[in-house]
Amino acid sequence: MSGVDRGTSVAVALMAAILIFGALALAQAIVVPLAFALFTIAIVWPLQRALQKHLPNLVAVALTLVVTLVVVASVTGAVVWGFGRVAQWIFANVARFQLLYGQASDWLEGHGFLLASVFSENFDVRWMLRLVQEVSGRLQGLASFLIITLVYVLLGLLEVNAFKSQVARLKRQDIAAYLTETGAHIAARFQKYMAVRTYMSIATGAVVWAFTLAAGMELATAWGAIAFALNYIPFIGPFVATFLPTLFALAQFESWQMALLVFACLNVIQFLSGSYLEPRMAGKALAISPTMVLFAVFFWAFLWGLAGAFIGVPIVIAALTACAHSSSARWIADLFSGEVAPPPAGEAPAA
Repeated sequence: MSGVDRGTSVAVALMAAILIFGALALAQAIVVPLAFALFTIAIVWPLQRALQKHLPNLVAVALTLVVTLVVVASVTGAVVWGFGRVAQWIFANVARFQLLYGQASDWLEGHGFLLASVFSENFDVRWMLRLVQEVSGRLQGLASFLIITLVYVLLGLLEVNAFKSQVARLKRQDIAAYLTETGAHIAARFQKYMAVRTYMSIATGAVVWAFTLAAGMELATAWGAIAFALNYIPFIGPFVATFLPTLFALAQFESWQMALLVFACLNVIQFLSGSYLEPRMAGKALAISPTMVLFAVFFWAFLWGLAGAFIGVPIVIAALTACAHSSSARWIADLFSGEVAPPPAGEAPAA
């Protein structure tokens, strides 16, 4: 292939990618619930398969859907309740934040930051109230999204067996084998991902609750609930779960030293959870480059908002797993695995 042809192919591929991602962004209301439904079906299918051994198919699907709904409602309810408590605390302590900002503005102005006085004239703590209310409103607005997703899940669970039988009947048995093996591997990796995420979210929430309680902070249970729920969203969730308690510690104790201590301890907790314990629990089953994980979170958050931040990593897991099962694309999965490649035969490993 000549240089001109190669350049044309690259340009066409880039334009196609832009069009596809643009279409995904425009069709967010339809595509996002479908993506979450496929992710959910892959996770809960083992439960339905176990129930089908003892119960009729419709009963097994209904029980699986009920269990799924209870789990999702519990996680969503935890974060809604936590933010609700925080909003109530802000309403009751608006004067603290206004005083805190006034003191910070005076300090900055006294040290030559003249823009602080200009900004302070337009500052009103009510913007923080509106922010928390907007976050709470968005979380409560998940009801319609969950309903659409659960409809997809219900229909999908009813059609899993039919889809598997149709795949098995494909004339191209190589394609059938690829779809079967890749689908099973993706589902297994999804289940591993959510199991590890759940264990670490529970542990993180419990440790954050214990720390904030021991530090004498108000809303300790709310901080624990928020840390538990937001830990399901890589990077963004832990940042919010660290930043908010730090800000409130500054307002409650009126001491930057105490706020700094809270910030440092919460970051240590999040670091040990996300960067040390979680990778060791996941092992090679979820080996993905941290750079790729970070890119996935922010890229899909850009396309789909908070929902994209959550589903971004599973999308990457599915894509890399599909590449790993393809002889022509296996190099992509190896490239973004985050693992050190073994040395060629006869060479000593790199130091």
